[in-house]
This record gives sequence, C-alpha cells and structure tokens, in this order.
Amino acid sequence: MSSLESRFADLERKLKKRPLKLNPIKTLPFLIFHYAPSDEWKLRRLITNIGIQLENEGKHIVCLSMEELLWESLTAIEQQNPIEGYSAVVELEKDSGFLEAQDQVITYFSDNDRCPLVEKIAKRLESLDSETHIVFLIHVAAMAPDLYQMHVLLDKLEGKTMVPTILFYPGSLDGITGLRFMDMRDREPMGNYRVEIL
Repeated sequence: MSSLESRFADLERKLKKRPLKLNPIKTLPFLIFHYAPSDEWKLRRLITNIGIQLENEGKHIVCLSMEELLWESLTAIEQQNPIEGYSAVVELEKDSGFLEAQDQVITYFSDNDRCPLVEKIAKRLESLDSETHIVFLIHVAAMAPDLYQMHVLLDKLEGKTMVPTILFYPGSLDGITGLRFMDMRDREPMGNYRVEIL
C-alpha cells in the first residue's frame, strides 16, 4: 500500500468514527489532507471510493470544486461590472501576461465585497446537516500558483459552518504544520496550526 493509500485509509477510519470530530476546536470542524500534485488522478479515484464507503455508512459526501468556484466568481464579477471579471482577466493576460492577470485575480479575491469566496463556500454548506454530511473541497490546484492562499481558507471559514470539511491540498508537508502548495520549492511553507494535517 502506498503512502497516499495508507493515509487515505487513516482518513476513512477517522471519517467513520461516531461521533465524527475532526478538531477539538468546535468552530473548526476541518482537516487538511495533503497529497503530491502528481497523485491527482489517484486521489480522485480514492475520493470516489471513499464516497461510496461513507454513503454505505449513512454519510452524504458533497464535493465542492474550488475550480468551479473560481470560474463562478470571475463570471459573477463580470455580471456586476462588464469591464471586470473573466473576460477582463483573459484580455489582461493576452496584453500583459500571466503575472498581471494573476495579480488582478488576487485583487478580486482579496476584496470580499467583489468576490466573497469564503461566503460563497459557507452559503453552499448552510443547508447541509453536520451530522450526516461531509464536505470535500477538491480541485484546489486551480488556485495555483498564487490566486488564493489555500492554507488560510479554513481559518476564514471558522464559525461559518459546523459541517465536517476536508480540504484536499495538493502539496507537501514540511515539518509538522508547514504546507508547500503544489510542491513549489521556491516558496516558504505556510503553516496551519489549528487544523490537523493528514
């Protein structure tokens, strides 16, 4: 069994426990599962399998794609203001390059009025039952390299949901709490000390 499969088996055991408690801090019912970006397709297969196993245990798995949220957010910005959002970012990349376009998206995501990413996620989770649902935040690589600092997402969701949520984080663990997004070796590892990293 590979390290990924072994850790995934640990995750499955953890998610089958009754009562399910991912974190001693009640307002942070979250866990980060890190994996090598090269294992993305293996991970997707494992997510499908664990979903079936947990459904058999009476849990309902809800997969929330960060990739979809990214495009929905850019489209919503454009609908509010036609000179901003998705089309504007595409044109900016054509004219000025990727880094300028990335900086614009970062600006959108750092403005909670224009792009309330955390609120969008919380809204999607509000109708879910914390006793029967488990949320998987997937396709996180869409936020690479710097569109959104994924290691802080769960901190910003604190108190906004009680639904157990697993952030599937493409990257490596550096030490006990350091995460290196997409295994980018030129980056300092970013830590999350309040959420377990598996």
